[in-house]
Amino acid sequence: MYKYIFIDLDDTIWDFHTNARLSLQDMFEQRKLAQYFTDFDEFFQIYAKRNIELWEQYGKGEITKEFLMSERFRYPLSKMGLDDVELAEEIGIQYLDILPTKTTLMPYAKELLDYLYPKYPLTLISNGFVEVQYKKMRSSDIEKYFKHIVLSESAKALKPDKKIFEYALSLNNANKTEAIMIGDSYEADIRGAQNAGIDQIYYPLHAENILKEQTSTYTIRSLNELFDIL
Repeated sequence: MYKYIFIDLDDTIWDFHTNARLSLQDMFEQRKLAQYFTDFDEFFQIYAKRNIELWEQYGKGEITKEFLMSERFRYPLSKMGLDDVELAEEIGIQYLDILPTKTTLMPYAKELLDYLYPKYPLTLISNGFVEVQYKKMRSSDIEKYFKHIVLSESAKALKPDKKIFEYALSLNNANKTEAIMIGDSYEADIRGAQNAGIDQIYYPLHAENILKEQTSTYTIRSLNELFDIL
């Protein structure tokens, strides 16, 4: 039924939540941030909430990449009475140096890529930063599976904008009815694919949080379910 598979990277193939937490903990310890926070968990809770808000703003084109990278670390420091933009920027750079060295994949991700690779041209579609996403894929040894890698910075469009999906279709010389998108974010991956008229496979990080109005062509709770779909 499908000839082309589009796949998101973070929390679909590459375990962003696990890798990000490990990277933040490394950075927290190296920077001796315990002098400002009760413990790592306090820092992480403040950071994570603000980071989600900033990524939502970035996805809507309301803030720049540079502001996101600095603000997500400036904010937790400021909550502790330390409003140091220079330190926040240094921490942000260090975090992005550590993050792509982590290699934890989502359960069954490697098996799925091994299964799909001989059958379909695979295209990765991500809103992540170019330099970071390529390093993640190379560290995890998964870049080799993708015929095309479509990142928002190079496509000049962010999911859920249909333009990034149309760009992926054009790279494959594919019709929208021939492709299907796999992703964990309903707003970015599923709604974005719907905007472009492409079928979707929704793989939410927490399946129990699926809302009734979140319709998709398929919804899965584990990547191993895809062996019966594709």
